[in-house]
Amino acid sequence: MSHNLPDVQASRPDVTVGLSQVGVTGVEKLVKISRNGKRPWVLMADFSVFVDLPGERKGIDMSRNMEVIDEVLESATREEAYRVEDVCGDAAERLLEKHDYTSTAVVEMTAELVRREETPASDHRTQSTVDVIASATATEEGTREEIGAEVTGMTVCPCSQGMSESRARDKLAELGVDDGTVEEFLDAVPQPGHSQRGHATLTFTAEGAPEVDLLEVIDTARDAMSARIYNYAKRPDEDHMTYHAHMNAKFVEDCVRTMAEDVVEEFDHLPDDVTVRMKQSNDESIHQHNAHAEREVPMGLLREELA
Repeated sequence: MSHNLPDVQASRPDVTVGLSQVGVTGVEKLVKISRNGKRPWVLMADFSVFVDLPGERKGIDMSRNMEVIDEVLESATREEAYRVEDVCGDAAERLLEKHDYTSTAVVEMTAELVRREETPASDHRTQSTVDVIASATATEEGTREEIGAEVTGMTVCPCSQGMSESRARDKLAELGVDDGTVEEFLDAVPQPGHSQRGHATLTFTAEGAPEVDLLEVIDTARDAMSARIYNYAKRPDEDHMTYHAHMNAKFVEDCVRTMAEDVVEEFDHLPDDVTVRMKQSNDESIHQHNAHAEREVPMGLLREELA
C-alpha cells in the first residue's frame, strides 16, 4: 500500500523568522600570542562563529559562509597577536564587514593554556593547565571583547568540618583536656570536612579590550577557592594542599564572594562599565548533585556593594 504524503516544505507558509545566532562551532585554529620578548604562547583554539539573521532572509548560505569564516579566521590568526581577545575582535569585525545583511557578528574562543610552575612545598617543577575564554561581539556601534579563564582547584565544606570539630571537642573534653588547650589544638589542626574539586570562572568584558593581564585573572580565580591544586605533587605538597584547604573551608557562594573582593582590589583601575562574570561550580564528593554559584555585574556596582 502506498501513501501520498504532502510536501512538507511546500506546505509551509512563505514566511521567515529572524534568528539572533546562526553560524558554525568547533573550528580549530592555531593562535600565537606575543609576550614582549618572552616565548610566545601557541594555543590550539576552538572557535564558534555566529551572525544574526534578519527576518527577510531564510538562511546564511552556509557553504559560502564557511569559506568566508575560514578566510576571516585564517587572516585573524596568521600573525602574532598581543591579546587573545583581540583575535576574536578582529575576526568579528571582519565578519561584520563581509555580511552586508547582518547587524551583529559574534566570535567565541576557548583554548587550553599550559603554564610552568613549582609545587608549593617540594619546589618540583611541573605544569598546570587552564581553559582560556575569549569572545567578541561586533555591531555598528562598536566591538565588545571578553577575556578570562576557567581554572580548577579544591574546596572544603565548612558545615561538614564544623560537625567534625564538634565531635573532636566533645572527645577531648571526655579525655579531660582543658578548654584552653582544646581551642589551641583546634585552631592549629583543622578538622576533616568533605572536599570537592572546584571550577572557578572569571571573565571581563569591555568596549574594546579589557585592560587586564590574563595571568593575573588566572591567579585571582585560583586563589578564590580553598586551595590551589597541582598536576604533580610529592607527599609534602599533598600535606600542604590538604592543610591549607581545611584551614580555608568555603561554600561555593564564598568562593564567588572572595573572587568579587579580590577583583575590586586587584583590578581597581578598571572603569565602572566593565562587566565582571564570576562563577564557581563544585563537583561534590559525598552527594550525587553538584553545587553552583555565579554573578555577572558591572564593575561600578561591584565597587558600591563592597565599599
